[in-house]
Amino acid sequence: MTATTDGSTGAPPGRADPVTVTTPAGLTGRPPGDGSAGLREAAALAARRATDLLLATQDAEGWWKGDLETNVTMDAEDLLLRRFLGILDEETAHAAALFVRGRQREDGTWATFHGGPADLSTTVEAYVALRLAGDTPDAPHMARAAAWIRAQGGIAATRVFTRIWLALFGWWRWQDLPELPPEMLFLPKWFPLNIYDFGCWARQTIVPLTVVSAKRPVRPAPFPLDELRAGPAGRTPAPPASAAGWDGFFQRVDSALRRYRKVAPAPLRRAAMNAAARWIVERQENDGCWGGIQPPHVYSLIALHLLGYDLGHPVMRAGVEALDRFAVRREDGSRMIEACQSPVWDTCLAVIALADAGLPADHPQLVKAADWMLGEQVVRPGDWSVRRPGLPPGGWAFEFHNDNYPDMDDTAEVVLALRRVAHHDPQRVEHAVARGVRWNLGMQSAGGGWGAFDADNTGALPNRLPFCDFGEVVDPPSADVTAHVVEMLAAEGRADDPRTRRGVDWLLREQEPDGSWFGRWGVNYLYGTGSAVPALIAAGLPTGHQAVRRAVAWLRSVQNADGGWGEDLRSYREPGRWAGRGDSTASQTGWALMALLAAGERGSEAVERGVAWLVATQREDGGWDEPQFTGTGFPWDFSINYHLYRQVFPLTALGRYLNGEPFAAKAR
Repeated sequence: MTATTDGSTGAPPGRADPVTVTTPAGLTGRPPGDGSAGLREAAALAARRATDLLLATQDAEGWWKGDLETNVTMDAEDLLLRRFLGILDEETAHAAALFVRGRQREDGTWATFHGGPADLSTTVEAYVALRLAGDTPDAPHMARAAAWIRAQGGIAATRVFTRIWLALFGWWRWQDLPELPPEMLFLPKWFPLNIYDFGCWARQTIVPLTVVSAKRPVRPAPFPLDELRAGPAGRTPAPPASAAGWDGFFQRVDSALRRYRKVAPAPLRRAAMNAAARWIVERQENDGCWGGIQPPHVYSLIALHLLGYDLGHPVMRAGVEALDRFAVRREDGSRMIEACQSPVWDTCLAVIALADAGLPADHPQLVKAADWMLGEQVVRPGDWSVRRPGLPPGGWAFEFHNDNYPDMDDTAEVVLALRRVAHHDPQRVEHAVARGVRWNLGMQSAGGGWGAFDADNTGALPNRLPFCDFGEVVDPPSADVTAHVVEMLAAEGRADDPRTRRGVDWLLREQEPDGSWFGRWGVNYLYGTGSAVPALIAAGLPTGHQAVRRAVAWLRSVQNADGGWGEDLRSYREPGRWAGRGDSTASQTGWALMALLAAGERGSEAVERGVAWLVATQREDGGWDEPQFTGTGFPWDFSINYHLYRQVFPLTALGRYLNGEPFAAKAR
């Protein structure tokens, strides 16, 4: 592959003839036969090493959590928030700057994922963060960044959310941002563009932003940003008022809202602000955060502060204290901010991996993990109940504290994990599983699939709003989530349930023409396919079904020459060029192997070359290196490197290669 001048990979890897991969046992990457003794021995050793490492990283309370790495906008916005609230200290700024500076590329830019192209908004936010930390514009690394930013159109060409942060300090004009009135909270739930038409992550962000938009605060800027302006500081270009289509329509709506701002009745605006404050406070989690994710956390603190909540108020104090729990202190003294934390997700995946690798079901560490997961079940209604008011709660969330927003994905995988453990209180497990299954079934969308957090959250309008220029803001069903739910229902003996069959039919309809499935929450077609095939087999499709055979053929066609599999995030924008293509990674190789093994391909050349690649690339300590981002927040726009993925998915694949079908398939 050729690297471009911005440090990104210019083209997907080619499909040359397979090359030889040498494992620690001296085995080549193309071993003969079905489960040759040499490969099985090497795979068993790799699985033991990976098991030992995973067991060693479990917390004393029973959970696992790997770092959740995203990009430097999290670190930049943390510094901007602290500066806005007046709580930025020199040590925090220095540690954050070390991390941000360490992610800058030679040309002065920052990307949103490892090896990806430079991103303008990310580069602007990183530049501002370094200025806050004391880096000067004439420093070589800053001058390179500023020159690149100007060449891309400067501040005016950044996304709306970046310009909101700049507006807080007077670096951008509030009147040149889309209008977002707090009165939208009063829209009834049946009305288009009410807050429940948005996905939960967007909803939690939009509500506090309505307050910020109404207040239009400006803190004195600590320095100018003239060096980042490519031209006048005026409004970004917009479609003409006469433009046809949705752009023109929403521009006219925005113009109407600007006129409304000037005449908005003061009592109504005050009532809307108070309603927003109540909404925000009611959704603060027990640990002080909002939804367990960074965006609503920071905007909620800003909104409440603007509404008169001082830093000593219990809500604000808890929120500020929670900020530091998102910080990861690194050995070099730097400080990385996690956009979110994933203990429930990591724990259930770790339990599945360890059990499938052969750890006894009554192993004390598995039992401890099950105890912890049982204690994390959400037993009170949240925002999801707006669309499902009669459905009893019973799901699991992704984070330590997020009782408002459990999700279907975690719930399905936790149930699968609990069924792999011989718990000392089986009645407690049965009760928890029954509640989880009932909740998942009740959250099925009308078309037969499952979204992540809400049912039937499929509106087309929210994504077209002017301020929604960064990532998805709705939560439609996806192949990966639907597959995990279907697999769980099959494991619970519900393969013939009409709702499960509707999920199977939805998956079959969603298969891509090339035989793959789109991956909403993981990168990308490898993740979707690695989820869908095991689910369909668990639900009763024969391995000879044409959908399964097409998936197998696609996986074989995209296997890398080294025996592994990999897919770059650019497949979200250029599927024809990048789908299933990228440097081999441990997690994505695990996904491909999980699909092939479920499809009855154990002993095939593709499987054995993939297993050999995992064995060959394993470190001595039992782990794998994986700088690539294989998780997805918003397709293309926001990417994640789950540090535990490189451990759990290879181990799951090795375990299923060595031990046969996973527990879920055997339970039918």
